[in-house]
Amino acid sequence: MLQPKKRKYTKEFRGSMNGIALRGSEVAYGDFGLQSLERGWVHAREIESARKAMVNFTARKGKIWIKLFPHKPVTKKSDEVVRGGGKGPVDHFVAVVKPGLVLFEIGGLPEATCREALERASRKLSLKTRVINKHITF
Repeated sequence: MLQPKKRKYTKEFRGSMNGIALRGSEVAYGDFGLQSLERGWVHAREIESARKAMVNFTARKGKIWIKLFPHKPVTKKSDEVVRGGGKGPVDHFVAVVKPGLVLFEIGGLPEATCREALERASRKLSLKTRVINKHITF
């Protein structure tokens, strides 16, 4: 799973997810991309699961770009722990996603294959997404 190698501070505040994604909102590398339509946190496990779904469907042909990385640590206190005692240990990492961000890109394959691979990846994510084309703007 993806996670940072080293962090200056191990724990982080929850933060806010206001606004829309301005950077990273267009297909830059491949021919097709998977664009988010809503905001939320994408778990590192979801990213890996979506990547595996695309790789398995394309039979490792073409090129896949992962455009998000889970930088944000999420803490969780274990069950049966009484209240108090400070913040819990880091449980997992998430990527903060705003509407309009391109999550994955794919290229070097026919259009039908690219679209189906991205649709399979979108089923693994907890956000609503759409497939966009590099050459056609909406």
